[in-house]
Amino acid sequence: IYIYISNSSCLWSCMRVIGERCSPLSETIISAIILLFLSIESEEFGPVFMQEPDDVIFPLESDEKKVMMNCEARGNPPPTYSWFVNGTEVDAETDYRYNFIDGNLIITNASEITDFGKYQCKAENSYGIILSRDALLQFAYLGAFSAKTRGGVSVREGQGVVLMCTPPPHSPEIIYSWVFNEFPSFVAEDSRRFISQETGNLYISKVQRSDVGSYICLVKNTVTNARVLSPPTPLTLKTDGIMGEYEPKIEVHFPTSVLSAKGVTVRLECFALGNPVPTITWRKINGNIPKKARLRKSQAVLEIPNIQLEDSGTYECKAENPRGGTAFKGHLQVYTLPQWTRMINDTQMDSGEKLQWECKATGRPRPTYRWLRNGSPLTPQSRVEMLNGELTIHKVQQTDSGMYQCVAENKYGAIYSNAELKILASAPVFIPNPMRVIATLGKDVSLDRSLLQRTLKKRFVSVIYNMCAKCFCLNPSRVEVTVGESVVLSCKATHDTSLDVAFQWLFNQKPINFQQDGGHFEYIQTQSSTVDLMIRSILLKHAGKYGCRAQTSADTVFAEAELLVRGPPGPPGVVIVEEITDTTATLSWTRGLDNHSPISTYNLQARSPFSLGWQTVRTDPDPVTGDMESAMAVELNPWVEYEFRVVASNAIGTGDPSSPSRSVRTKEAVPSVAPANVSGGNGRRHELVISWEPVSEEFQNGEGFGYIVAFRANGTRGWKEKMVTSADSTTYKYRDETFPPLTPFEVKVGVYNNKGDGPFSKVVTVYSAEGEPREAPSDVKASSISSSEIRVTWKPPNPGPGRPRGYEVSYWKEMEQEESGIKRRTAKNETSMVLTGLEGNSVYLITVKGFNSIGQGPASAAITAKTRKAPPAQPPSNLMWIQEGNNVSLSWDPVKAKDNESDVIGYMVLVRQEGRGHNQVTRTINPSTMLSLPEGGTYIIEVRAISEGGEGAVSSQIRVVTSSGVRAKSSQCSVHCLPQSLTWTALLVVLLVPSASW
Repeated sequence: IYIYISNSSCLWSCMRVIGERCSPLSETIISAIILLFLSIESEEFGPVFMQEPDDVIFPLESDEKKVMMNCEARGNPPPTYSWFVNGTEVDAETDYRYNFIDGNLIITNASEITDFGKYQCKAENSYGIILSRDALLQFAYLGAFSAKTRGGVSVREGQGVVLMCTPPPHSPEIIYSWVFNEFPSFVAEDSRRFISQETGNLYISKVQRSDVGSYICLVKNTVTNARVLSPPTPLTLKTDGIMGEYEPKIEVHFPTSVLSAKGVTVRLECFALGNPVPTITWRKINGNIPKKARLRKSQAVLEIPNIQLEDSGTYECKAENPRGGTAFKGHLQVYTLPQWTRMINDTQMDSGEKLQWECKATGRPRPTYRWLRNGSPLTPQSRVEMLNGELTIHKVQQTDSGMYQCVAENKYGAIYSNAELKILASAPVFIPNPMRVIATLGKDVSLDRSLLQRTLKKRFVSVIYNMCAKCFCLNPSRVEVTVGESVVLSCKATHDTSLDVAFQWLFNQKPINFQQDGGHFEYIQTQSSTVDLMIRSILLKHAGKYGCRAQTSADTVFAEAELLVRGPPGPPGVVIVEEITDTTATLSWTRGLDNHSPISTYNLQARSPFSLGWQTVRTDPDPVTGDMESAMAVELNPWVEYEFRVVASNAIGTGDPSSPSRSVRTKEAVPSVAPANVSGGNGRRHELVISWEPVSEEFQNGEGFGYIVAFRANGTRGWKEKMVTSADSTTYKYRDETFPPLTPFEVKVGVYNNKGDGPFSKVVTVYSAEGEPREAPSDVKASSISSSEIRVTWKPPNPGPGRPRGYEVSYWKEMEQEESGIKRRTAKNETSMVLTGLEGNSVYLITVKGFNSIGQGPASAAITAKTRKAPPAQPPSNLMWIQEGNNVSLSWDPVKAKDNESDVIGYMVLVRQEGRGHNQVTRTINPSTMLSLPEGGTYIIEVRAISEGGEGAVSSQIRVVTSSGVRAKSSQCSVHCLPQSLTWTALLVVLLVPSASW
């Protein structure tokens, strides 16, 4: 009889079933049974996790400032919770930052230093303890780059170079990009330039003049999206010649041993320096590179999505140019986390029986096993044996009751399987003087109400039929369910209570192995005469006939119920490509199983070397209905290899795809996609440089692909056309010394292949190279700021071709040669610069010249400037002060400048509160001053002389202590005196400390 004790409405369903199927019993007995069920207390059981904590990455800059680790368990009695971090129990009573809400752990003001680590939840009630899986708490942050100025990098034209990023502290991963000259002008990656996402460095295989400029590394946190910029790194060209051709040198490569988790995307990097620019190719040793793999960044990155065990192996990248080649090999190994194939289930046993549990898991490396009982490790004993995931306890005792956990783990993770073991304390006994009612099938029975009420108080009623196990119910007899749902089949036999009854469940006439199939099947005995079969998370394979057999020493009965499972369709049969054109493919297939729900539509999918996995394609007809077994895939790209598959859908969902078809290539066609982003400019004098983005191989449509570059000077009629035969080309240079700098040209770029000419891009205007600056800056002036600094200013040359993009200032001492001078460049097109680090009282010669990407212009006439004399080397001495409360009167001996030093024009008094970095500065022309200090603190005071040459040497320090709320006695002292009385108030402490500068 199918009964939910916790649902009273189902009790009336029970009454109806009893009345219709098992007898005609009288209303009195039915009422008594209902009252009996209502009086049964709910079953008690140990804790079972409903939600375990997950890994958390918490942004340190989050406004929330709280981290929540989730944990929820059910149990009767309700469980209590505690938490462990890195193996130590969390104490919420002594640490205010921790708080429990139900089973959840709340961490306020979380920080990486104190809270980073592995967290584990413990749930406990009177029946036992279970531990959750480990959850890792990490913190997302992105520090700032060091503000230290980065040195410039100078290389020859044609030479390779590596610009270091040196990222700031961060967690977790960051994404790298580089800015050229100014934000947001990003460095474009191509066959010549590459940004490693492993090191963050920028690699240029062959430096060109157009690469000269300032480079800034930009990093972005993948969790917080925060961005920071590095200080600029200038890149300049040496003037001692051009680098000749040389063979490739691999500067970026993946490790010799790469370890990856199954299912993730693996990126293998490989990039080389060389002249000419090297070409990168890949291969897999003793195998083929997976078809799903993609080449990115001009083949510098091999990307393998959804990595599987069969993708393991040795991979090789090779860099080649006309001067030679080099290769690198590394081994890719795939690991998997443990996954259960067999789990343990709740078990109830009599004392003295033998317990055998087995748990099994797959994983790479192969998992090892350990066992926990009530959260503590289980150790082998005389009765307890543990071997390869098997637990055996001989002659179980009452003390063996509790919550057990099997832990399967390898070095990449651990999983837990939980079960409760209940040991019956003693064998069942008969209750004396039960109420016995004898009923005959087909006849009415009467029961005295007063007798029934007295009997119910004893919670025992025996209703016995005079035939053994003859009334037998399996409810429901036919069930239709959907994949993923759960169902309960209930089996009840009415029998003589003096006889023991045994039940057995069968599936398609074979006994169900509850230990082996315990993940979906559970045997539940609600009463001695009733057993339930719970089928959880039903799969299609669970459809069939379920039988229940009840047996006593006197009789055996059997009943059967049918379970129909509705689900998504099965995979369609073999997909055949019947006809192929340049843009279409006609496909046919055979129907798969509809799994008791009619197929509504088919979805056609295609995969090519250029797609990210399987992609849905457009079809004719659209949609493809469930009664069709053929359709045409349309809008394909010509001259591309495709595989096709078909997926069926019904009202339940979408099924598994068919096996892929054989690989076929569409026919060739004339190109239909023009190059994008046609532009140009720069280059050398009298050059017209035209650039574009290359057309992907996916859209080249056939063999013999190339470009047609067309250009004409503005105002002219005829187009000049040049053929570029390389499909990877991105630039074309045209040289003609007859046209002046910055001549405007109309430019367009078209495509062609062996089938014919394709479209041209839109016409754009591109200017020929402007050449280097032709005029020197004018009105150059220089003035001394101090003994080590000179300010230089100038005006730009007249507007025209050869505009400067920046300026270079050269300076050298009067007695030195110009060739030995120091050169400094402006960061941008600035017209002033402060020269620093100069010698005092010295004459310097200074010139200024403009420069751009083409070269340098002429220098201005040299001008002279003399630095000022150095400041006094003698510090202020004989400091004396008088303190009255928080006021300090300070005086010192005047500083006398020597002949080679700048005259003193005043003094600077610096006051700093101890423990803080902020300085309070007071200036005075006299060798004395009055200071007013805030109450409550220790202050350090220093004095410096000020001259035209800058600041002089610092005096000895004095320390003054002030206190709040108490009027201080007056005191006076100097740096040469000690306290006269040890009974001075603590508010006035003056100490002599060594001379130091801050």
